[in-house]
Amino acid sequence: MNLKAILMGGLLLSSASVLAHDGAEHNHASTVTAPITSPVQTGQGDLKYTTVPGWGKIPGNDYIGSTHGGIVVDKTGKVYVSTDGKNNLVVYSEDGKFIKSFGPETRRIHGMNIAEENGVEHIYAAAMGKVHKISLDGKIVMSIDGSKQEGHKWKKATAVAVAPNGDIFIADGYGSSIIFKYDKTGKFIKQIGGKGKKDGQFVTSHGLAVDNRNPEKPMLVVCDRENRRIQLLDLDGNFIKVATTDLRRPCSLSIWGDYVAVAELQGRVVILDKDYKVASKIGDNPDKKLWARFPAAPEVWQGGIFTAPHGVSFDHKGNLYVMDWNKWGRITKLTKDK
Repeated sequence: MNLKAILMGGLLLSSASVLAHDGAEHNHASTVTAPITSPVQTGQGDLKYTTVPGWGKIPGNDYIGSTHGGIVVDKTGKVYVSTDGKNNLVVYSEDGKFIKSFGPETRRIHGMNIAEENGVEHIYAAAMGKVHKISLDGKIVMSIDGSKQEGHKWKKATAVAVAPNGDIFIADGYGSSIIFKYDKTGKFIKQIGGKGKKDGQFVTSHGLAVDNRNPEKPMLVVCDRENRRIQLLDLDGNFIKVATTDLRRPCSLSIWGDYVAVAELQGRVVILDKDYKVASKIGDNPDKKLWARFPAAPEVWQGGIFTAPHGVSFDHKGNLYVMDWNKWGRITKLTKDK
């Protein structure tokens, strides 16, 4: 079916038949006939955000393509968005203008983080069977192949994070739930945790970040998705504490100042304070039927309301970028209110 693309609240809309995640076909016949261009405010207290309508178009007004990945922002404000579609890894300016997309070597990236080494930033990208270190012009400068790790193989990496000394943590989130630690050259160091519900164990170790806010005690932060919690480990992999519980399937996180943004697959982003307590709820979707729904058709999207947040990133100003897990591809920018 041909898609007729129009813009809705910074997102591209269409009417189309869609294929449900469980394989059942659902037809959505309604057609959106006018763009929604009004900003929408969401959040509470001092942590309110406003959507940026029209952000993130690509040439031809086409959809960005299936979004089941992540978002990172470099120190100049450029935004990097991974997709499962023909655009692969897409680069935008901070005002939402398409700059370029990288080639097939960067396809099907899941979680991403960005780290600086000797003043140069690189994207670290988990692409299931491999993890890549990618320059900001799209060149792969190092890869770790999970199938070639003698005695500690992995094949379903969902996340990667980098310590201040360059050590690399890889989460086999869709596989064993084990976290694997390597040095900056890609040499294996150790494996951490495993599948389970006890402290220091995970059921889908889906997202990772390194919390450097206390330089004397940096911590590895783990989105323990199906246990619906966030765990903190030291950089040797020792359990510190369960930081947050009762989340709605946390997928990924981003740290800015005192705050941690967490993408929850069940229709919400939460902002945690410096003690990892919920301080604001962003884009909370009241319709549970749309939670974690990959084929949520564009005509059911609403500005400032999410369906399946999967990727999230702060920029250096505290603005938010959110990726929904979505068949067509949905990216939202929200500016932090003063």
